[in-house]
Amino acid sequence: MTLRLNKVAINSHRKRIVDEVSLSIKEGEWYALVGQSGSGKSLLSQAIGQMLDPNLQLEGDIIFNNRNLMSLSKKEIRQVRGKEITYIFQDYQGSFSPFRTIGQHFDEYQKTHGIRSKKERKAKTFEALQSVGLEDAMYARYPASLSGGQLQRASIALALLLSPRLVIADEITTALDSVSGHRILQLLARRQKETGCAILFITHDWRHVRHYADLIAVMQNGRIIETGSKHRILDHPKHEYTRQLIKAAPTLGHLLPSGLPEVSEI
Repeated sequence: MTLRLNKVAINSHRKRIVDEVSLSIKEGEWYALVGQSGSGKSLLSQAIGQMLDPNLQLEGDIIFNNRNLMSLSKKEIRQVRGKEITYIFQDYQGSFSPFRTIGQHFDEYQKTHGIRSKKERKAKTFEALQSVGLEDAMYARYPASLSGGQLQRASIALALLLSPRLVIADEITTALDSVSGHRILQLLARRQKETGCAILFITHDWRHVRHYADLIAVMQNGRIIETGSKHRILDHPKHEYTRQLIKAAPTLGHLLPSGLPEVSEI
């Protein structure tokens, strides 16, 4: 088992924002957490890596590979976050400083996690960029010179650089058009197959859920109100809220027409 949340709650000084969420994600699974904006999806994902605002209080147990992350020190959790658990955010541009080259970002990331050899760091960076279809020339370029799709691919390469066991992808296609978004998820799915990692996929787009997810949890007002396999949830939703979300979603047929170019053409 990769991750287990047991009665995880998030409180502000005014109210409970996330209310006793329990779920499990196993090795190699693509787990979709679905709900409208404000349902608590992103806060829950931030809680896993202990990234919440200091004004919020976190309760419950977050068990990752037999360790309770709630009991780790800040130094220990920083080592877990980035090496074993990584994030890909909606604001992929915010993941890169405009004053550093792509190569410098990858180099610093590896140094932070204990890779001392400069030669090894550079070789791993080129390998990571190539794995997502980016040319070696990207190493020396600044983020502003890359397209949105290229930057998102670079963020995926960075997230998977150290072979994490869990990747948390938070609304990563929201800022992209539908074709680019589908290609990015194709790429992530391919890299997941290659590495065997688990993916927690936070989204409101049911088309992507149908295409990629294995399991689904539906979140409303800070609570998980329904969980199950993709086919069970989509074909036989039990909760009225789930039925309303699916009914309001764009057509859940084919996500894109056939003949879509390969990922390397983004």
